[in-house]
Amino acid sequence: MKSFPMFIRTSGRRVIIVGDGEQAAQKARLILKTDARIVLVATDPEPELRDMVLSKRASHHQGPFTPELFKGAAMGFIASGCPGLDASVHALAQAAGCPVNVVDQPDLCDLTTPSLVDRDPVVVAIGTEGTAPVLARQVKTKVEELLSPNLGGLAALAGRLRGAVAQNVPREKRRAFWRWVFAEKPRKDWTRGAERQAASDIKAAIEAGSAPQSAPQGSISLIGAGPGAKDLLTLRAVARLQEADIIFYDRLIDSEVLELARRDAERVFVGKVVGACAWPQERINALIVEEARKGRNVVRLKSGDPGVFGRAGEEISAARAAGLPVEIVPGITAVCAAGASAGISLTERGVTDALVLATATGADGGVLPDSVRFTTPGTSTAFYMATRQAQAIQSALLARGLSADAPITLAVDVSKPAEKIYECTVETLHTTIRTHDITGCAIILVSWPKQADNHAALSTSAPHPRLVAAE
Repeated sequence: MKSFPMFIRTSGRRVIIVGDGEQAAQKARLILKTDARIVLVATDPEPELRDMVLSKRASHHQGPFTPELFKGAAMGFIASGCPGLDASVHALAQAAGCPVNVVDQPDLCDLTTPSLVDRDPVVVAIGTEGTAPVLARQVKTKVEELLSPNLGGLAALAGRLRGAVAQNVPREKRRAFWRWVFAEKPRKDWTRGAERQAASDIKAAIEAGSAPQSAPQGSISLIGAGPGAKDLLTLRAVARLQEADIIFYDRLIDSEVLELARRDAERVFVGKVVGACAWPQERINALIVEEARKGRNVVRLKSGDPGVFGRAGEEISAARAAGLPVEIVPGITAVCAAGASAGISLTERGVTDALVLATATGADGGVLPDSVRFTTPGTSTAFYMATRQAQAIQSALLARGLSADAPITLAVDVSKPAEKIYECTVETLHTTIRTHDITGCAIILVSWPKQADNHAALSTSAPHPRLVAAE
């Protein structure tokens, strides 16, 4: 290593920032995360820096540059934008024994600023000694995915309770106690949002003088994998995949999504195909409960969002009936991804002010003739699992009074390599689906403007680059 990583205490200390512009503001934003006293050295500070001074988050030094300015400071950042001035100020800081970072002049830097993963008081710093900042940001993204956003709160609670632990838990039991806090039930409860339960369990264990020795309790997480692309998963979804002991997944889950799970997690395919139910829902319910009862972390991975036509309610009920904790991790549902891929807004002020999600396929696989009952002027309706019922939807929309030339967007395999976006009309909906042999995962998106003359505005908007005109 050419640089030794360490943390510098900032409490009660000054940090000097020299510069008027955006580069100085960037460093100030970074130091605002600490409790340091920021001293801004600027002749004509830009608006953000001026606001920091006015709001008393920083003080403004307008006097001359001297070594005394830097004496005793924790560190300094020099970002005047003038190489000659930066070098001169660096020399003054060195004379005062203050380590500094000189922006864009690595040869003058005593310090470099790492990429930070901030879960205060847990902080992870990633550096490449200035050789590969893009790589540092990529590593930061991976670490962000691994650490739950509320992890710092658990660490802070542990800090507040250390005195009580030292007083009540015998020394020989403390390591096991803290391992239980950070690796077992309290950590799991905390990361899924049950902070009060976790805190209560920790305090009860302190009173008892040791971590509980009960059999481990499993958990169930219903995770939305989104429309397909792995980078559309939430950070929480990735974290749960990393913690999973066993994953039950559907046929629409991309293999790259499964690669985000820990390598030794068991993977069980429970996919269903329309017209064939090799995995009936009751069997899936029983399996996830059975595995959780063994003390395992169970993930039920569903495409899209678990709560949108995903039969999550039945699995939630099964888990709760068994007395098992269950968590829902939302995902990007198909219609949101379809709108994004097509480059359109799902609602439009003065045109469509309601969004309806409907399915055209019933629980028994049959058509739902009333699936258009909420489709009225001023609504956008997204039909899921509807390509086989396209003719029935087309007839029902026309019967409700929607114009035959009203535009329709067909989004197929959204966010996947085979993604296609088709544009057609109500009149040509069934023909388009048949012509292009659309049988897989697709969304039919219908926008019914409040006024008929708004059809033109919807249909003549600039086409998205991936748009395929219907033949």
